[in-house]
Amino acid sequence: MFSRSAWLHLRIPFSFFLMPVYIFALCISPNFTESRLLWSFVIIHLFLYPASNGFNSYFDKDEKSIGGLKNPPPVNKGLYYLSLLFDVIAIVLGLLKISLLFALLLLVYGLVSKAYSHPSIRLKKFPIAGWLTVGTFQGFFTFLMCYVGINNYELENLMNVRVLIPATLSTILLLGTYPMTQIYQHEEDAARGDRTLSLLLGIKGTFIFVLTIFTFAAIGYVWYFYSFYELQYGIVFLVALMPVSIFFLIWFMRVLKNPVKANFANTMWLNFLSALCLNSFFIWFFIQNSHVDQIF
Repeated sequence: MFSRSAWLHLRIPFSFFLMPVYIFALCISPNFTESRLLWSFVIIHLFLYPASNGFNSYFDKDEKSIGGLKNPPPVNKGLYYLSLLFDVIAIVLGLLKISLLFALLLLVYGLVSKAYSHPSIRLKKFPIAGWLTVGTFQGFFTFLMCYVGINNYELENLMNVRVLIPATLSTILLLGTYPMTQIYQHEEDAARGDRTLSLLLGIKGTFIFVLTIFTFAAIGYVWYFYSFYELQYGIVFLVALMPVSIFFLIWFMRVLKNPVKANFANTMWLNFLSALCLNSFFIWFFIQNSHVDQIF
């Protein structure tokens, strides 16, 4: 019914890069069940995120590499309808399997993601607004959405520093990493009239900016683990991210000598390393601090 290119543009494997926020929310969840874990994960990673990817691809109509697709095929109207279908499936499943609040949060996420790329609003054209929108909704908002889905809680359960602080840390981390995902798209973004933050900062400026925000984020995570758990978790967090830091610095040195190195392949490697290290750390942290037998 839908073309192969439409399915490719959903970029379902790209959800791996967004998993750390979900697993972090799971780490502090006191009321998870096997059913809610399964359904919240499937709804968010296999339907909500792909719907956003597909909708964004349809209106961007990229001809060069995008996140998760080195050679994106031409888009067609089928992609538009497929992305909307995935949105509807996510919301309906969220309502049937979790709660009304969870379904409403899924709806809000979908609407904001559409505002980011739809030509009538296109927040992507505005460097600061676009950056803040992505950082806030893929970080803070998504953390709360995952927390609601995993625990089946109401809004009042979110008004707690033990929830709001890790949600805020998720946003700070995303605010630091998101501009790096735009660094190889300067030419195509400029041709479309999109003034992304990375384009505004330039290649060198993007690296320096990301390094600065990432440093603040790392300090914030260490403080969080020290304040609410034990310092050892903060130390392990820093150790877990060492491969990412080393890759980033080596890549930065190469880019300073040859800006062409700020390309799709290196960006995807950085994304993969970041997701792998963060997912691994949060899974370990979850095992250390949760009653895993709740699942069984």
